[in-house]
Amino acid sequence: MADTPPTVPVSFSEFEPVTTAAWQERIRRDLKGADPAELEWRLPDGLIVQPFYHREALEALGTSPLPQIRTGAAGNAWLNVPTHFVGASDTGRAFIDRAAEAIANGADGAHFELTDATAFDLTYLHERLPLDTAYVGYTIRTAPGAFVKRLLATGATVLRGFLRCDPVTNHAPDLHHQLAELREAISLTHDMPEFRSLALNGAFFGNRGGTATQQIAFALAAASAYLSSLPTGALSVAEVAAAMQVNVAVNPSYFLEIAKLRAFRKLWATLLCAYGLPVEAAGQLRIFASSATWSQTTLDPYTNLLRVTTETMAAVLGGADAVSVAPFDKLFHEPNDFSDRLARNLSVILREESHLDLVTDPAAGSYYLETLTDQLAQEAWALFQRIEAQGGMPSALGLMMQELLVVAQQQFKDIATGEKVVVGTNRFQDPNETFDYNPKKLLRSREFDATRAAYPTEVLRLATALHFQRREKKHKRAAVVLLGPHTNQMILESFLRLLPAEERAALDARTPDGKLSVLFSSPEAATLMYATPDQFGLFARVVCHVSKEDHDFIPPHLLTADMATMQEAIALFGFEEFTVQGYSTEDVLARLQGR
Repeated sequence: MADTPPTVPVSFSEFEPVTTAAWQERIRRDLKGADPAELEWRLPDGLIVQPFYHREALEALGTSPLPQIRTGAAGNAWLNVPTHFVGASDTGRAFIDRAAEAIANGADGAHFELTDATAFDLTYLHERLPLDTAYVGYTIRTAPGAFVKRLLATGATVLRGFLRCDPVTNHAPDLHHQLAELREAISLTHDMPEFRSLALNGAFFGNRGGTATQQIAFALAAASAYLSSLPTGALSVAEVAAAMQVNVAVNPSYFLEIAKLRAFRKLWATLLCAYGLPVEAAGQLRIFASSATWSQTTLDPYTNLLRVTTETMAAVLGGADAVSVAPFDKLFHEPNDFSDRLARNLSVILREESHLDLVTDPAAGSYYLETLTDQLAQEAWALFQRIEAQGGMPSALGLMMQELLVVAQQQFKDIATGEKVVVGTNRFQDPNETFDYNPKKLLRSREFDATRAAYPTEVLRLATALHFQRREKKHKRAAVVLLGPHTNQMILESFLRLLPAEERAALDARTPDGKLSVLFSSPEAATLMYATPDQFGLFARVVCHVSKEDHDFIPPHLLTADMATMQEAIALFGFEEFTVQGYSTEDVLARLQGR
């Protein structure tokens, strides 16, 4: 057998170094007079991404960036942890069986989001997934201390995984009691290094449209609140920090999401240093990344597979310790073997075929990613300091939610007007798309997620399709579909873009603020209307025959009734018609749907 040749350092000495100035000159020449600034990418955070980066970018950072290394039990690998949503009054046995089957087929653990933690059968869980060895995460709403006691009562002597009960982020009304429960959960598990009893719900901000800067800053603000409020004489700051994990949502903006996770780790060290903890303590941080609900769609749903693939790769390359990939059809289908297998196998392919677990921090040293990581860290830290100056969390939560609303509304608008492309929803749509789900049932469901980026655009398309279907079949009943806040303004702007410029100027107008947009669909015609949230709530109670005393009532997005009842209720609660001068609602909707 021939001798193995000696390794030789990689060298490109035959190529002359090219300076930044030389690259800029070449770009200007190739653009043939166009402004190079047109190649810049402006992020929602206000940051500007340049068309290229050079060695000087690293030099501008001041210090040489160091690789970020995972220090968990899995080493440089990440855990593949599917999430299972368990409804109210459900013992969860069917989901526990699904989780056990998933682990037998490539998953590394399970995460259960529990609507009713008291009903969840922990004894059965311990039988199927021994808690001493299985990695299991839990998301619950209240009483984390009592839940940990129940876990230990199964006979498990040690736990692996995490417990997410974040009363600060979730704005729990009994915060003082919940903090006492968290102290108990941390104390009960402080000798279990593979179990994090204080997982922060950073995904809350990512799944409501928050920018990368906001997600980092708001999660840091929640962590700071716990580091300030939880320690007592019996519980140190170091023990609170060691119990923490951060759950984040990862969206499809590939490089930005890689930089987001890396920037968070940098700032975590800064935060712990501010609380007097050594640099080594920051290395204990665990990041649990989930594919974002914010980016999921019901239209052309197989495009969700492309999104979650990008999100998973970004999470892995950004340094997540565990990743949960959502099935592509979770918005409209019950859990099923096909979509679960596709979601589970994404991590398997990236690890077993792409071997991404064999590379330590592949982003390290990249001119672009190191610069973007540093920019995000600086902007997020500045925002975090502003939140702390406002009293920190939970005092500043109202301000934070308002800032989230602003950026979310801008994204809704950008999607509705086509400025931001969502393949299959607002670009490259299939006009003849058929649904393998019932749009009526989906819009009536209380579980239908209306917080997603594509919701205002897709609900209009679904409602319009249902209207034209109702008209063709000459249905006698009428329907009202809740389109959401500001949707009529988005409809107006989208419609204007389809008109000649001379017509556009004459029709340009704004729609009322603070009102919900609804579509009234009758056998004869469709009418876009406005209602205040109170008007719509009262209207929905009348149509659904629900009393005012039922405080748990959540109006569905689709309401149907006979024509007389619907018209009377609309008149009674003062819905206002939305009009575009010279065009009927039918004209507007038909034009938007390409009819």
